[in-house]
Amino acid sequence: SPIITLSAGPVDAYPVVLRALSRPVTYDFDPSFQKFYESTVLKTAESLGTARPPVILQGEPVLGLEAAAAALIGADDVVLNLASGEYGKGFGFWAARHCRELVEIEVPYDDAIDPEAVSDMLKARPDIRILSVCHHDTPSGTVNPVREIGAICRAHDVLTIVDAVSSFGGMDVHPEDVNADIFVTSPSKCLGGSTGLCIVHVSERAWAKIDANPAAPTGSVLSLKDWRDAWRPDVLFPFTPSVSEIHALDAAVQNYLDEGPEAVWARHALTARACRAGVRAMGLDLWPVRESICADTATTVRVPAGLEDAAIRQEARRRYGVVFSAGRGSLLGKLVRIGHMGPVARPIYAVVAVTALGGAIAALGGRADVGAGVEAVLAAIDGAE
Repeated sequence: SPIITLSAGPVDAYPVVLRALSRPVTYDFDPSFQKFYESTVLKTAESLGTARPPVILQGEPVLGLEAAAAALIGADDVVLNLASGEYGKGFGFWAARHCRELVEIEVPYDDAIDPEAVSDMLKARPDIRILSVCHHDTPSGTVNPVREIGAICRAHDVLTIVDAVSSFGGMDVHPEDVNADIFVTSPSKCLGGSTGLCIVHVSERAWAKIDANPAAPTGSVLSLKDWRDAWRPDVLFPFTPSVSEIHALDAAVQNYLDEGPEAVWARHALTARACRAGVRAMGLDLWPVRESICADTATTVRVPAGLEDAAIRQEARRRYGVVFSAGRGSLLGKLVRIGHMGPVARPIYAVVAVTALGGAIAALGGRADVGAGVEAVLAAIDGAE
C-alpha cells in the first residue's frame, strides 16, 4: 500500500478528523446532536469569514456545484461560464441544463481568465445575469483571479457562482471577499477532512434569486432550499444527515481555526513554491504557462517527451510508496499532479514529491537531476526562514 498520498484530492485526513469519525453515531433528532450540528455550521461560517450559516449538503462537492446550478439558474437566464480547465468547462454542462443561453470565455487549459475579457463580455452582453468560475481548476493546477472577477460582476449586478473546492482552506479566498453569491467548497481538500460533505455559502442576493426561481429544486437531494435553515435546532432535517461526517467536519474546521488560517495558507504556499523550484531545477517543465497562475495547493508537471504519465505514477508508487494524481479529461496523459493540501501541505513533503517524481522519471530512462531538485527545494525552504 502507498506510504504517502500526494494526490490532488481527496487527501489524508488529519488525525483529529480520524478520531472524530470514530465517535458514537447518535440519533440525528437527539437534542444534543441538533445543538452540535448548529455549532458546527456556525463554526464553519466563521472559517468562511461570514456570519451567514452555510448549507451543508450530504455528498461530495459535485453535489454542491450541481445544486448551485439547479437552484440559481432560471429558464430565462443568460449565464457566462469561464472555462480555463476541465472543471470550469464542466460546470457549463450543468448550467446549460437550466439557462436560456450559455456564453463562454475559454482559454487554453494551461492559462487563466483575464478579468478584462470578463469586463468586455459583460459590457457587450448586458443580458448576462449569472457568471460561474472555478478558482483553482485542479486538473490544470492554475488559479483564476476571482477577487477581480467578482468585483467586476458586482459592478454589473451579475450573480456569481465560485468553485473553491480545492482552494479554500489552503489559500486566502472567502466568499464575501470575492463577491461570491454561491461559494462551493469541501472539507476533503485543504481542510484535511473526510470526503462525504460539501459546504455551500449562499448570499442574501442569491437566496432572493433562488426564492424567485420556480424551478429551484425542493424535496430533492439537489435542494439548497430544503437545507437552508437546517442548522437551527428547531428545524427538522430534510433527510438524515451523515452524523459521522458532521463530527469530522467539526474537527477539521476547529483544527483550521486553532492553527490560524494565515499560518495554514503560509505553509501551503511555501510547500508549493518549494516544489515548483525543485521541479524546475530537475530540468522539468511546469504545466501552467506562467508561474504567477500556479496554485498553492497543487503543482502540475508536464510529462517529459518519450514517457507516459501512468508509468511515472506507477513507478513512483512502486518504488517510493508515493501517490500522485493523473490529469483529467483532455489533460490525461499530459501532466502529473502533486497535491499540497491539508496534512501534506508542509515543506518537507516537497522534498518527498521531487525525490519520488524525479526518481521515477530517471528509473524509466528520462532525464531528471534529482540532486539539483532536492537542493532547490531546501534552498526555497531555508530562504523562507
